[in-house]
Amino acid sequence: MATKSMHKLFLILFLLGFCSTYFAQQEAISLKELIANSDAIITGKVTQQTSSWNEDKTRIYTLATLQVDEYIKGNNGENTVTIKYLGGEVGDVGELYSHMPRFEDNEEVLVFLNKDGNKSDYKVSNGENGKISLITDSRTGELITNSNVRVSSLKKQIKNLIAE
Repeated sequence: MATKSMHKLFLILFLLGFCSTYFAQQEAISLKELIANSDAIITGKVTQQTSSWNEDKTRIYTLATLQVDEYIKGNNGENTVTIKYLGGEVGDVGELYSHMPRFEDNEEVLVFLNKDGNKSDYKVSNGENGKISLITDSRTGELITNSNVRVSSLKKQIKNLIAE
């Protein structure tokens, strides 16, 4: 059992070291650029996640299903969207990539999305910068971001930038 844990830890550390130079080149992007570069912007809640190997068994991908609360941009009429991202766990093997978004079950999020080619899946725009976790303010009951920005204000700002 300890060998499997060591194998998993080694793989994660290796991937973090290997991928850190690639993803370290990711630059900060303005909200206006993030909006312009996204096919869809939604708020929603993670309802399910499933991880699996790619065809070559060289990478693990996770599909996160979100129950859509609101389309801020790019309404496709669906009540759910599926987001595909690098990383996850299959059996005793786990992969974790720096600067990639990660989702938690039942997490409320605001995400900037791009279509994944011709598939119905989406990818998060600009890595981890395209995902904003939302929490409920215990004092007001309002949804806020981790940086204490009211979600209603953020959505209004996004909508104003889209209208420009």
